[in-house]
Amino acid sequence: MDGTPDTDGTPDTPRTPLRVGLIGYGLAGSVFHAPLIAGTEGLVLDTVVTANPDRQRQAAAEHPGVRTVPDTDALFARAAELDLIVIASPNRTHVALARTALEAGLPVVVDKPLAARAAEAEELAELAEERGLLISAFQNRRWDNDFRTVQRLVRDGALGEVYRFESRFERWRPRPKGGWRESGDPAEIGGLLYDLGSHVVDQALALFGPAATVYAETDVRRPGAEADDDTFIAITHTSGVRSHLWVSATTAQLGPRFRVLGSVAGYVKYGLDPQEAALREGRRPADDRAAWGVEPECAWGRLGSGESPLTGGGDPVRTLPGDYPAYYAAIAEALRTGGEPPVTAREAAEALRVLEAARVSATEGRTVRVREEVSAV
Repeated sequence: MDGTPDTDGTPDTPRTPLRVGLIGYGLAGSVFHAPLIAGTEGLVLDTVVTANPDRQRQAAAEHPGVRTVPDTDALFARAAELDLIVIASPNRTHVALARTALEAGLPVVVDKPLAARAAEAEELAELAEERGLLISAFQNRRWDNDFRTVQRLVRDGALGEVYRFESRFERWRPRPKGGWRESGDPAEIGGLLYDLGSHVVDQALALFGPAATVYAETDVRRPGAEADDDTFIAITHTSGVRSHLWVSATTAQLGPRFRVLGSVAGYVKYGLDPQEAALREGRRPADDRAAWGVEPECAWGRLGSGESPLTGGGDPVRTLPGDYPAYYAAIAEALRTGGEPPVTAREAAEALRVLEAARVSATEGRTVRVREEVSAV
C-alpha cells in the first residue's frame, strides 16, 4: 500500500493523493470525517460505504466523483486500490472492522471510542505494529478552540500549579432520540460515558497525564432512556491534579465548558467550540480558512483570581482558533513519513482504562485504581 512504511521502516514514496475509504455516512461520517478528508491536501475521499440509498445520494451530491458501495465486503475487495480506511460506523463494529482493515494491509482511523475495552485497543495497536501500519483514534476535540487555549495557558504557566481541572460537556435534551447511541444493550457501547465521556477523559489525560484513581456516578434520568445520560467522573492523576468531568443530556442550565484552577490564577470558559455547528450547517474550512474555528470576543474565557468572571473578574483571553483540519493533515503526514499519528491506539487504550474504571466505580460505589483488575467490566 502506498504511504505505509516498508518492513525496514522507510516509508514508500506516497501516491498523491492518498485514497480513503470511509465506512459509514451517518452523523460522524457525513458531518465530521468526509468534509475533513475531502479538504485535506494529499487525501481524496474515494469510496463511501453505506447501504442506505438516501445516504448514498447524499454522499454523491456532497462529494462529486465519490464511489458508494453497500457493504464492507465491496470495499475490502478493492483494498489494493486504497491507502487508508476510516471507520465511522456504529461503535459495536469498530474493533472487527479495524482488525479487518489492518489484516488487509491498510492503515486505519477509527472514530471514538476505538473499542469497548482497553485490552481490545491494545490488541489493535499490537497488530498495527506487527504489520507496520498506522492506527489512530479520531479525537477531534483535542483541536477544539477552548481546549487548545487551555493547553497553552497550562504550558505557559499562566495558572501556576494546576490543582483542579473541571470540564463539562452538557446538553439539554429532555427526550431521548433513540438509536444505538442511546441503547441499553452493552454490545452497542452506547450511553454518554463512552460517547462524550471519551472526549472529556481524553482531554484530561492529554493535559495532565495518566490516571491513578477514578470515581464515577452514572444515572439514567430521562423517561424511556436506556443508557446513562447524566454522568460524573473524578480522576486523580498520577501528577496530583484532580479532574472533575461532567457529561449530560439533562442539564437545563449549562455550566462552564472549562474551569481550570491553579496556584496563581483560574481560567473559566463558557460555550462550545463553533466547528461542529459550522460543519453541520454545511460550511467547510476551505470556505474561509482564516476565519475557521474563530469565535467573537464576547465568547472568550477569562483569566484571573479572587472574583467570578460573571461579575467582571479576570481578564479576557483570546481563544485560539479551533483546528479540526489539523487532525487529518497530521494523518496524511504520518502516512507519508511513517511517523506517529496525532492520536495513537495506546493513548486510546489509556482513556478506555479510565472509562472501564468509571463503569466499575459507578456500579460498585467505590473509588477504583485504574490498573487494578476490574472483574465487573
